[in-house]
Amino acid sequence: MAIDFGFRKKAVRTLTNQIGVYVLCDLDKVPIYVGQSKDGIRSRVARHLTSARSDIIANRQIDVWEIAWVLAFPVETKGEITPLEGLLFHHFNPQSQLMNGSIPAIPPAGAVVPDPAQVVQVMSDEEIADKIDPAQRLPRQANHYTNIVGHFLAVKNSPQVARAMDAHFKRLASYHSDLLGLTGESDPSDE
Repeated sequence: MAIDFGFRKKAVRTLTNQIGVYVLCDLDKVPIYVGQSKDGIRSRVARHLTSARSDIIANRQIDVWEIAWVLAFPVETKGEITPLEGLLFHHFNPQSQLMNGSIPAIPPAGAVVPDPAQVVQVMSDEEIADKIDPAQRLPRQANHYTNIVGHFLAVKNSPQVARAMDAHFKRLASYHSDLLGLTGESDPSDE
């Protein structure tokens, strides 16, 4: 099934355009990326979902085909953004290795993770039901992994790209296990 751009565009329009932090989640509602926006969450997420960003994160590390959910955490001042991004990154990363370009500072002990102000589904239920099939996800993930390895070897051998490669490899192993009915043997959320 092709991406339903009409559904996605309509859903993104419901996101706040306040500044803050956002979390991109996959078809299983598992966070894959935590980002910040000093120009509005809605516009930044829209650029992710259309691959209109020019950086390596958007165009190589994250597969927008998988993004089905967005969590929005708006803030009042720009000074709140970076600490919140670090807090959310370190909260979600143990669940499933995130594909951020760099690792934010560790938050202070006892920092409380807020609930998202918004949870927006940016992919239709029908599209999710179709794409969640391991027979669709595994080949897509294998291709994405191959592309990021090629970029790492030929263009940019960096710790950030290596981290994304590792995250994608774990996802690839998970989809492989799902396809073969070995669920649980290589689950990235167990990491």
